[in-house]
Amino acid sequence: MHTKLQNVIVDIQQNLDFSGTILVENQEKAALVNQSFGYANRSEQIENNTKTRFGIASGCKLFTAIAICQLIEKGKLSLDSKLSDCLNHHFKHLDEQITIEHLLTHTSGIADYFDEEEMENFEELWVENPMYQLRTLRDFLPLFQDRPMKYRVGERFHYNNAGYILLGLVIEHISGMNFSDYIQKNVFDPANMKESGYFSLDSLPSNTAIGYIDNPDGTWKTNIYSLPVKGGSDGGAFVTARDMSKLWHALMNFDLLSEAVTTQLLTPHVEMNESDSYGYGVWIKKNSDQSILKYHVMGYDPGVCFHSAYYPDCSTKVVVCSNKSSGAMNIMKGIEAALLSAQTL
Repeated sequence: MHTKLQNVIVDIQQNLDFSGTILVENQEKAALVNQSFGYANRSEQIENNTKTRFGIASGCKLFTAIAICQLIEKGKLSLDSKLSDCLNHHFKHLDEQITIEHLLTHTSGIADYFDEEEMENFEELWVENPMYQLRTLRDFLPLFQDRPMKYRVGERFHYNNAGYILLGLVIEHISGMNFSDYIQKNVFDPANMKESGYFSLDSLPSNTAIGYIDNPDGTWKTNIYSLPVKGGSDGGAFVTARDMSKLWHALMNFDLLSEAVTTQLLTPHVEMNESDSYGYGVWIKKNSDQSILKYHVMGYDPGVCFHSAYYPDCSTKVVVCSNKSSGAMNIMKGIEAALLSAQTL
């Protein structure tokens, strides 16, 4: 299996010029694949390695969902809690019936600050809203707080970054802690994710990959002016591939939440189609017999692409981190095909 995965990855990497780290771990935490490609810093030709930190964009919405569920488990919040009762901010147009569960499942109906149905280029946001001014969750509010509702509450699934910003503000309000400090203490530390964090782009720690945006003519630029200077509850954390594997292990072994609440987080709450659904901060894909194929997260930003999954049938964890805008999905598909092929032999 190890050789087959290696061959699949080499074939795809050669066609993609993939830059990043790939980790595949089995139930015994043995690495079937732990390999890096490309440069963390192109100018200095510093290569990516298995301990390189990568931005994961929206891949960390799962961290926010775990934090919310922790507060629910402690009785400080409930899924039915109204957003209007959880924050002391005034929102002109937000429906008072919006609950925490609506926000977790992207069914609140609120307008997003980056609406993928209306905008294609994330960088367009920073023309009128300087990215260097976005360092706290409250800094994001002017981007969406006065916009009218896009849909009625609960009407449909609409992937929504603003909703997760609001969840982060709820975490701060209830816990009395800065969001990133809460995640560090209550998610990263219990999961033993020692290399991960919410780092500012203008003060990155050592061994952190710089994100790169490639142009069609072969030129490139870094993503330092293409993202908020510091990530938050909707995305923007940095992790190593190994740390992300530790997150899956901690979640599935109930180190972060009780078994009952973990099950609720991983339950399909919104169905997209027969095979794809969404839990709390996590995507869920089913087999044709409706059993669970995988729980997975993903993230895309300029200069960032990320996919990670947990396959319950074989307790295998896959992490693909990249400091380019594309490539992770192709690697993920190849690995998944190899894993499924091995299971059916």
